[in-house]
Parts: sequence; C-alpha cells; structure tokens
Amino acid sequence: MDKKGLYLPVVEEFYSLQGEGYHTGKAAWFIRVGGCEVGCSFCDEMRTWDATKYPLVDVDEIVERAAQKPARAVVVTGGEPLLYNMGPLCAKMHEHGIHCFLETSGSQPLSGDWDWICLSPKYGAAPKPEILAKANELKVIIGSEEDFIWAEENARKVSKNCLLFLQPDWNRCNAIIGRLVNYILEHPQWRVSLQTHKYMQIL
Repeated sequence: MDKKGLYLPVVEEFYSLQGEGYHTGKAAWFIRVGGCEVGCSFCDEMRTWDATKYPLVDVDEIVERAAQKPARAVVVTGGEPLLYNMGPLCAKMHEHGIHCFLETSGSQPLSGDWDWICLSPKYGAAPKPEILAKANELKVIIGSEEDFIWAEENARKVSKNCLLFLQPDWNRCNAIIGRLVNYILEHPQWRVSLQTHKYMQIL
C-alpha cells in the first residue's frame, strides 16, 4: 500500500449521475477504489474488498481523466477510500477546480480536504469521531427494524447541520419501504434516499 497516497488501487472510473443521497441526479466522475475491512452482507460491491486484485494507478492520471469531464465534481467511493491517504488526490482535484465528494463508512482515520462527506456507518466498525463531526450527510442502510435504532444512535453523534437519510437495502426494498416511509413521517428530521441509478439502470 502506498502510504503517501500517490497511487490508488482503482477498481473502476466512470462518468454518471449520483444515484443516492443529497446529490442525487447530479453529474460526477466516479472513482471506485479497492479495499474494505468492513464486509457488509448487503454490500453491492463485494468485488472491491480485495484491493490486491486491482492495479495501483498514479493519482495524476486519475485527476487528468476527471478534468476532461464537464462536471466539476468527483465522487470517491469503494470499498473504503479512507484506507488510503486521500490528501494528494483531493489537493490535485482542487487545483483543477474540481469538487471532491467522499463516500465512507467512517471506519478509518480521515484524510483529504473534502467538499462533501457522506457517512454511511456499518455495524462492527464504528465511525471515527472526527468523521462524525465533519459529515455533511448521514446515510444509513435500512433492512430491518434494528437498523432504525442504529440510525438514531449515529444521528445523535453527528453535527446538528448534518443531513439525515434513510436508504432501503436494495435486496429488501419491497419488504422494508412501507415501514421506512412511515418512520420518516413520524420522524421528519430524516429524508429518504433511493438508489435511483439502479432504477435508471445506469452505473
């Protein structure tokens, strides 16, 4: 692993619309990095877990490709991006006027200067305090009744300005969506997040 963050194990890069959370519908360049130590049963990107399967790519190359796209935004996701030093990537993106959005479980120390942090906490890997404090958006996956309790536990730890989202587990969406809607009606501080890219059948 490159501790300096000058090379990252890239699973894929693509230009698409953000499908989830606050920025749903916005165009962005997506960078998916390999490696994750959480291992959620509902993960829809299990292929990312083993970072050794993917080549280390020079951050300058990643930035160069992102800079060629009309949207001045990148979404860095995984896997878990914070397994790596994200400082160089963010700094170089900002040099090109590109905003940097992070998708993280919060299980690793924060690195990088982010314009937006989406925190999606997972069981067994409690988010780091510095990420809870800086998260712009809390997005909790809901697949069972216990997940609402988990959502509220994390909501009490984020800042008062953090936006709160509940997102149905895609594999249990039909079974849980009614309960999720009723929960938000009863607790209107929350908003619903849907994986709209899956409905649109895009990346």
